[in-house]
Amino acid sequence: MATTLPAPPEKVWPWLVQMGGGRGGWYSWDSVDNDGVPSAGRIEPEWQDLVPGQHLYRVPKGPTNWWTVAFVEPNRTLVLQTSYGFFGRSFDPRTGAVPWASTEGTWAFYLNEAPDGRTRLVVRTRSRSRPPLLTLPLTLLVGEPVHLIMQSRQFHNLRSRVVHASQPLASV
Repeated sequence: MATTLPAPPEKVWPWLVQMGGGRGGWYSWDSVDNDGVPSAGRIEPEWQDLVPGQHLYRVPKGPTNWWTVAFVEPNRTLVLQTSYGFFGRSFDPRTGAVPWASTEGTWAFYLNEAPDGRTRLVVRTRSRSRPPLLTLPLTLLVGEPVHLIMQSRQFHNLRSRVVHASQPLASV
């Protein structure tokens, strides 16, 4: 999925870097993906650093599930990775054991310069789930439609924030 935002990559990047539960939120439907906590409406300096291996929790109260920062190239690329099991099972980091029903995925954000000082934001997701007979129908009937709705909302809200942040402050 992709959208064009009315600001250069260096103005869009700070919004992406501060994503996460207990941070700037996810800029989507906060009642669904941020435990009802409103996503940030401004750039917060304390959330501007990301390092590979850092966890970005799905909801503010964490730590039940998270995205792990896999790759960061400032103003260009952010790749998040996740792994989780279904039915109360989880991955065992000590042994590498994978639950019989699980999913692994990436969520990547690519910022490309566009004409007139704009940014083409391309988002790519990839996932692998098992067992396919259980997870494929869920992915097609639930996962993909939900992602389309949530990602579209994130694009809309990022655009609103970028536009608002670029407007000069009114003089008093």
